[in-house]
Amino acid sequence: MVRRPGADAVTNADLDGLRAGDLATREAHLYRLLDRARDSGDPAAVAALHALVRDYPDYHRSLYTRAMNQAEAFAAHTPKDTLREPLLAALADTRYNCQAWAAMGCAALGVRDAVPKLVSLLDHPQWMVVDEAVKALGRLGDASVVPALRPLLADDVDWVRLRAAEALADIGGPEALDALWHEFEHRRFARIGHIASALALFAPEVIPRLIAAAADPDPNRRYWAAVALGSTGDERVAPTLERLQAEDRGATVFDGEVRVAAKKAMRTLRRIQAAIAAREQRPG
Repeated sequence: MVRRPGADAVTNADLDGLRAGDLATREAHLYRLLDRARDSGDPAAVAALHALVRDYPDYHRSLYTRAMNQAEAFAAHTPKDTLREPLLAALADTRYNCQAWAAMGCAALGVRDAVPKLVSLLDHPQWMVVDEAVKALGRLGDASVVPALRPLLADDVDWVRLRAAEALADIGGPEALDALWHEFEHRRFARIGHIASALALFAPEVIPRLIAAAADPDPNRRYWAAVALGSTGDERVAPTLERLQAEDRGATVFDGEVRVAAKKAMRTLRRIQAAIAAREQRPG
C-alpha cells in the first residue's frame, strides 16, 4: 500500500482525537474518521478505526457503538481476519455491553466464526442483541443455522418473525425455503406479509408452488400467494395475477380481498420490472 506523506503522524493524531476531550468532541472526531475511510479509504483513518475495534475496552462504548453502526465504511479496507479476534471478544463481553454492535461488526467484516455465538444470543434478554444476532446470521449463516432461526417464525413478537424471515431469505437454499413454506402453509398468524416477501426472493424455483397456492380453496392462501407472486418480478406470474384480479371474490380472516391483493401485486410486479429495466439501461 502506498502511504501518504505523514500518514503515521496523522494516525497518532487521529488516535488522540478518540481519547482526548469531552465525549461530544470525540464522537465528532469519530464521524470524521468514518467519512475519510468511506470516501477515500484514508489509511490513517482506517488504522485509527482498527485500533478502536482492536482495543475496544480502552475507548468509550459510545464511540464503539457509533463505529460499528457504520462498520461498512472501513470494511472494504480491512484485510480478512484483521479484526476477527477483537470482534469475537466483544461479542462475548457482557461487561462492555456492546454485543449488539459487535454483531453488526461481525456481519460487516464477514467474521463467520461468530456464527455459534450469534446463535447463542438468540435467547438474549436485550431485544437489540437478538435483532442484530438474527440479522448477522442472515449474512454469515448457512443451512446449519436454519434450525435455530426456524422457531422464530412462530415468535409472539412480530418484528422477531419479520427478522427471522428476512434472515432465512438471505441465507437461501432448500432448508430455508422449506422453513418459510411450512409457515406459509400452516399460517399461525393472520398476516404473513413477511413470509410472502421472503418467499418471493426464492424465485424462480418457488413460482410453481405459489401459482398452485393461488388456486387453493383457502382464500387466505390465495391472498398471500398473490402478494408473493407480485414481489417476484417475474413476468410468468402475470396471467395468474390477472385471473385472481378478474375472478376471485374471496376474503381473508382480516377482511382482505384476494382480487385487491392481486391488483396491488400486479402493480408491484410492474414496478420491479421497470426498476430492473432502468438498471439495465444505465451506462457502465
